Amino acid sequence: MTTRSVRARRTSVWALTAALVAGGGAAAGCKAQATGSAPIRVTKTSVPPEPPERPQRSSVSNSTADGKDDAPPVPAQRAKPAAPANPVLLATGANGAQVRELQARLRKLELFDRNPTGYYGPVTTASVRAFQRQQGMGSTGTVTSDLWTALRARTSPPSRDELYPPTTRPLDDPDPRCLKGRALCVSKKSRTLAWYVNGRMLSAMDVRFGSAYTPTREGEFGVNFKSRDHVSTIYDTPMPYALFFSGGQAIHYSSDFAARGYGGASHGCVNVRDKKKIAALFAQVRKGDKVVVYK
Repeated sequence: MTTRSVRARRTSVWALTAALVAGGGAAAGCKAQATGSAPIRVTKTSVPPEPPERPQRSSVSNSTADGKDDAPPVPAQRAKPAAPANPVLLATGANGAQVRELQARLRKLELFDRNPTGYYGPVTTASVRAFQRQQGMGSTGTVTSDLWTALRARTSPPSRDELYPPTTRPLDDPDPRCLKGRALCVSKKSRTLAWYVNGRMLSAMDVRFGSAYTPTREGEFGVNFKSRDHVSTIYDTPMPYALFFSGGQAIHYSSDFAARGYGGASHGCVNVRDKKKIAALFAQVRKGDKVVVYK
């Protein structure tokens, strides 16, 4: 073999080897070796093709073989119940501005014999029933939308003084003696005290009186002694803002009256339950001012 033939053969082998390495044809980790003049046989390692990728199957099937929807049915939404045609707006136990307006309007019709308090109690319930009977409604004692409409149609809007009167009970007509000079006008009938100066009422408040065994004296008197932090020497009880007008009887604040209301009675004094009002009154009243107690 000539030198030229040998060189050509070597060049061919190197080219083939380079091609196999570049193309990845040889098995991993093996080398193609040339041994002298023996013919070089190269076995091309074949890599089997990967099987075609199968579509992934979901764990939740959305359709059956026949193409029908297999998803769970969407539950139908429940229809909201219709609002009652005549809903209840107010009932026993309610409290607030609308109750106060209700009481003021019923009072205009003379069906509520007290001043508005804003609390829906037994007296208000009885007054509502009376209005329902007048209108031919069911006597339930509760305020429905229809009742409220009927009441507003038959009454004018109450004024602020009608909504927020100074006393729980309506004031009585003043005794004529109260309209001259400076006078503390005390009505046993309405259980109120009104403070008048030259016929003009400056303030009013709820009061209570002595029991049948210790009655509050009636008549015209004068304030003869003032004692801001008085304590009774007979009963050893506080009598703040005391305005004495007849012996040991005085107009004064009573914490018992504030707590128990008309469930109790005094030992003959005129009890006041609003501490701020009696404090203001105490500051204005002078010794010698008139006190008129009447029925």
